[in-house]
Amino acid sequence: MSSDRTLLISRCFLAGLGTQMFLHHQHRIPRDSPVLVVSNHRSFLDPVLLTAALSRSIRFACHHYMGQVPVIREVVTTFGAFPLEAPEQRQQHFFSQATSLLQSGEMVGVFPEGAEPMVNFTQPNTMGKFQRGFAHLALRAPVRDLAVLPVAIASMEEESVRSGLPLKLLSLFDPSEPLFDRAGWHPVIVYQRVNVLIGRPYWITVERQQQYRGKKAKAVVAELTEHCQGEIAELLQRGCL
Repeated sequence: MSSDRTLLISRCFLAGLGTQMFLHHQHRIPRDSPVLVVSNHRSFLDPVLLTAALSRSIRFACHHYMGQVPVIREVVTTFGAFPLEAPEQRQQHFFSQATSLLQSGEMVGVFPEGAEPMVNFTQPNTMGKFQRGFAHLALRAPVRDLAVLPVAIASMEEESVRSGLPLKLLSLFDPSEPLFDRAGWHPVIVYQRVNVLIGRPYWITVERQQQYRGKKAKAVVAELTEHCQGEIAELLQRGCL
């Protein structure tokens, strides 16, 4: 699907749901560089919302089960997402796929909290701990002028509806995910009014790449992870008011 068509479908989908989106700090979005978008994640609408907000097609890494469940698989791949592989191949597949996309000028999106906020209902102004895979990707990838862009999705008004999809059923498609080994239903959050706040980009300089290849690797990975988590946490507090 073309970038323009993906963007149009995203905007029409939000309009059909009656979702009102308010974009803040738009001037921070890099225009002429490859971009790795890092965001908090509570709703199936998040990829659609970010695509509409940033006005570009974004290739999202999504949970393994989304590539296994019929209908869900067709929806996510139509929007250009790439489901992660099973755990034993997951990291290498993610690195190679995302690096290739960034090198070809695509915008790539990641949700470092993983699947937990999608399965366990959380408050709009909170988020879980970030996994550091995205930081390793950004610092390792041979991509020039890469910007890591933190984005906060801050819900002001939303509706939580029962999906009709039992978690136990998802465990059949992805037995490796312990979050699915429980009773209950997969929650679905639909935003009515939502702020999308753009954080300050973190630029992957030659110096930072050299630090990653040397003795300061752990420190620079922590710095990038904390920058994104801190930016999003601060923006969430303002955006959810």
